[in-house]
Amino acid sequence: MSLSTHVLDATTGQPAEGVAVSLDEQVDGEWRTVARGRTNADGRISALGDPEAGTHRLHFDTGSYFAAAGVPAFYPEVTVTFTVVDAAAHHHVPLLLSPFAFSTYRGS
Repeated sequence: MSLSTHVLDATTGQPAEGVAVSLDEQVDGEWRTVARGRTNADGRISALGDPEAGTHRLHFDTGSYFAAAGVPAFYPEVTVTFTVVDAAAHHHVPLLLSPFAFSTYRGS
């Protein structure tokens, strides 16, 4: 499986460049970080590890992103937990971000 993400800043209508993202996997009830990355100029990380079937989470450091822009934000971090059933499939997890809201979905 391959995993990618894309972060868009809804307040500017632009990609969110420089957002730190980590990928964690859950093993025997414990979380461990298996990959880290930072969004590029297009707000993307095209390959963030190859998780196997199971429960995973992406952790987005949104507080540092908004602080660097001088924008106060309510959510200092966003964590998206998801389950991989088909380890051979590509998974894309986009994040639409603003200082006071966020949304996500399973992309393609």
